[in-house]
Amino acid sequence: MLRTIAIPAVIAVLSTGVATDTSAWERKGSFVGPRGGTATVDGSGSCSGGACSRSITKTGPQGFSASRQGSGSCSGGSCSGNRTTTGPRGQSWTRQGSLSR
Repeated sequence: MLRTIAIPAVIAVLSTGVATDTSAWERKGSFVGPRGGTATVDGSGSCSGGACSRSITKTGPQGFSASRQGSGSCSGGSCSGNRTTTGPRGQSWTRQGSLSR
């Protein structure tokens, strides 16, 4: 189910981000889990001229981290995007998608 929803969700976020010609964001956060371990999240992104990109890294209580970088663009009723995810053991995979009106 997650794979089916992932690409349309990315396209929706990217096409929403296009509404502002130039914008950037950065988010940092941490939380303490039920066993007392702390996890952190670092993310940033920007949109300009119909193209958006983002990067996010999540680090768990034992120091393992996973990251995701993605980008996309919309023009003339057509949007496309891709993302690369790298897991805590170094494995990575890339997904691509497109949407047209």
